[in-house]
Amino acid sequence: MTLPRIAHQRAIIDRRTLAEAVTQAVAQADGDPSRARPVVVEHLRAALAHGREELARRLRGRPSAGYECAQGQAFLVDQLVRVIHDYVIGQVYRASNRTTGERIAVLAVGGYGRGEMAPHSDVDIAFVTPNKPTAWCEQVIEAMLYFLWDLGLKVGHSSRSLDDTVRMAKSDLTIRTALLEGRYVWGDRDVYEEAARRFWAEVAAGTERQFVAEKLAERNERHKRLGDSRYVVEPNVKEGKGGLRDLHTLYWIGKYVHKVRDPSELVDVGLLTAAEYRAFHRAENFFWAVRCHLHMITRRAEDRLTFDLQREVAARMAFADRPGKSSVERFMQFFFLQAKQVGSLTGVFMAQLDEQFARTKPGFFAALRQRRKRKVSGFPIVAEKVSVPADDFFAVDPVRLLEIFVVADKHGLEIHPDAMRLARRDAGLIDGAVRKDPRANALFLELLTSPHDPETVLRWLNEAGVFGRFIPDFGRVVAQMQFDMYHHYTVDEHTIRAIGLLARIEKGEERELHPLASNVVQKVASRRVLYVATLLHDIAKGRRGDHSVLGAEVARKLCPRLGLSAAETELVSWLVRWHLLMSATAFKRDLADYKTIADFAAQVQSAERLRLLLILTIVDIRAVGPGIWNSWKRQLLGDLFIQTEEMLRLGHKQHGRPERIAAKKKAVGELLKERDALIGTVGRQLSDAYWIAEPEDIIALNLQQMDSALGEPLSVEAHYYPARGATLVTVLAADHAGLFYRLAGAIHLAGGNIIDARIHTTRNGLAVDNFLVQDPLGRPLNEARHIERLKNSIADALSNRVKLMPQLAARPLARPRAEAFDVQPIVIFDNKASNRFTVVEVGARDRPALLGRLAHALFDSRLVVHSAHIATYGERAVDTFYVTDILGEKVTSENRLRNLEKRLIDVAEDRGPGGASERAATAAAAASAAA
Repeated sequence: MTLPRIAHQRAIIDRRTLAEAVTQAVAQADGDPSRARPVVVEHLRAALAHGREELARRLRGRPSAGYECAQGQAFLVDQLVRVIHDYVIGQVYRASNRTTGERIAVLAVGGYGRGEMAPHSDVDIAFVTPNKPTAWCEQVIEAMLYFLWDLGLKVGHSSRSLDDTVRMAKSDLTIRTALLEGRYVWGDRDVYEEAARRFWAEVAAGTERQFVAEKLAERNERHKRLGDSRYVVEPNVKEGKGGLRDLHTLYWIGKYVHKVRDPSELVDVGLLTAAEYRAFHRAENFFWAVRCHLHMITRRAEDRLTFDLQREVAARMAFADRPGKSSVERFMQFFFLQAKQVGSLTGVFMAQLDEQFARTKPGFFAALRQRRKRKVSGFPIVAEKVSVPADDFFAVDPVRLLEIFVVADKHGLEIHPDAMRLARRDAGLIDGAVRKDPRANALFLELLTSPHDPETVLRWLNEAGVFGRFIPDFGRVVAQMQFDMYHHYTVDEHTIRAIGLLARIEKGEERELHPLASNVVQKVASRRVLYVATLLHDIAKGRRGDHSVLGAEVARKLCPRLGLSAAETELVSWLVRWHLLMSATAFKRDLADYKTIADFAAQVQSAERLRLLLILTIVDIRAVGPGIWNSWKRQLLGDLFIQTEEMLRLGHKQHGRPERIAAKKKAVGELLKERDALIGTVGRQLSDAYWIAEPEDIIALNLQQMDSALGEPLSVEAHYYPARGATLVTVLAADHAGLFYRLAGAIHLAGGNIIDARIHTTRNGLAVDNFLVQDPLGRPLNEARHIERLKNSIADALSNRVKLMPQLAARPLARPRAEAFDVQPIVIFDNKASNRFTVVEVGARDRPALLGRLAHALFDSRLVVHSAHIATYGERAVDTFYVTDILGEKVTSENRLRNLEKRLIDVAEDRGPGGASERAATAAAAASAAA
């Protein structure tokens, strides 16, 4: 394989001029190579820097010229290797009469052998000798490597004889793949030709099926390691699913089986059509451009498209903002569309390869093909896959583009790759008439609400491009990324995963994780409504305006087309409009406050809506990504559901308050067993609000701690709390102003991250504060040393042995990736959400000690915090406080609220106490607060 002709090669590097400069340097050193070496290295280094700058300039001028940049990098390294080789052979280790064994072929292998390199890719070189390397060969190879290392290149090298090369290629898949792309760079061409001949004759011949199987297994393992999805929001351009390595795998297989020398020849051997090769080329060119930009920005071999790099790459590649969609979101949508295209190409490529293997060697595949064909609903079954009988099958009746997926789902079959290829080609036949066709809409609804495996088949429908054509609003969110640290997948992938999870809950397969939802779903009367609402809940993402409001409008237009009744349409629209209501209430409001439940119940209005909303909320959160759902969220949503259901059933929940407290005390008594007398002793000091707010297991722990700590000024206990995957930290101390912010700050200084806080004061003035704490990675603090540090930190903070605010300000930022996002802080006051408290909600970029600093600002504003609720959505935190003034009244003064808003925003933007602009004054502020 030779490199393609590259435009204006000498503008990148002029090998002749460079060689002359190297020769001149030796002459000026009186022919002494050792004295000339520093000058030679400088010439080489300057040539490398100049070449890289020229290629960067070309990429800046044509931001999508990925191929040209990648091939130019390989050309640049080729010329440097040649100059170094000739200098070492001709000047450093000159041998006038070399033996037949003193010959070296320099081969580029791996990606370098393919003639494609990113600016900081490894330089993979194989030095091949006829026999075991002689002393002269070893000296030459070592000298060449030292020059390459001096240039700062990362070199992956091997030095082997022809026999060793063949032997190791037979036993090692990685070596075999690298040599598959071996390319002559310089040195003895006869040795290279012999290595190539022996590779094909002794290594590749007869091992085609084995190589394909091993490469596919290797690919699957790589996918699994990197998330097994094309739609992870920080993709790896090189190794990720749908990325460059997947395209290279197709090329390797084609080359190994058919000896193609260029990807374009995959068309000649029947593995791709001309149109599919053009798609292959477009995707590879785009990915190479992205990868080259990543290397140039970071000045290292960086292949992961992280949040902080996405915005800069988008700008370099000339993506611009559009209404409702930022430049980075448009760039990433195009990225995922290319990854989706790679997945489609992989499917048709492998299908054609299967067909070719079946023809060339009769066996399992051939036996299947030779069976008498059967049909299902007019679709032939080929090799146990649903196929089509003719090329114009979809053109005759485009509704069949939906029917084939329904048939596959109903009978548990895959779709034949040839049929998928035709479906992808003919998806454009779906027009307005097909979308209005009652039969087509009935088929789509049947597929969406399938009791079998709708997730898999809907993903096929999406891969074929049929989904987005039939539901154009869905087509708008295909491959659309949400530029934040919360959502792990593109909108279409998130939606399809949510539908799949809903189907598994309905079948009882998720009972262990979702016992409540698994029971509730059996009582749902509006099954079609639930599935359609799940499909549409994020359908309006990426448009200007609230996607919930806009999505409700889409639902009102689309549902009648799908065949839903007016009542069903209204219910879907309501669910889409309020699909975030339940999570917002559960995670950001005090569920022990009667008015929270009353307001939520008034909005929901019926038990059926409540059931639907619970399940939609759960599948929406679960489908966001791994690690987002946890037992804490399950418990909060469960509490909200049970309390709201009770209110909707009984009419006025407050009438049941004494009964609920009595039931809670009975449950606590069963947990305490012989110590149940504590309910009537220390438990008498606890208010009704406490008994309603806390679960019985925590109450049992609190009562025992209160009994043990009688007369002590401070008691701190920490226990692993598996129900919420966190550490429960309970602090008993004399209640006083500023206690909450000191506790929050102390927990953070000890390495804890507060995910929930409940603050209580007993009738005799004792603070009983329960915190749920995790480490910065979302794990409980379990080790004894961590718990001891936590206790010591709290004791030091409450006794004023530490200057809390200066130490918090000095803490390093634990999540620098959050800095890639522009999160504008917002403060919302709500005096209607509670009868007793003013609710203060602060949204801001998440950062260390945010909760403690906000609590300190409330304390400085002479407000008392009665409960705090912490919710985190990736880089964005929402902290909600139930507060009163020091007299126990709501805060209603407009002037005071405006001043408080400014103070909280300053803190959220790191301009408040402990922030960047006030760090010098922090110590004084903390001392004043302590006083």
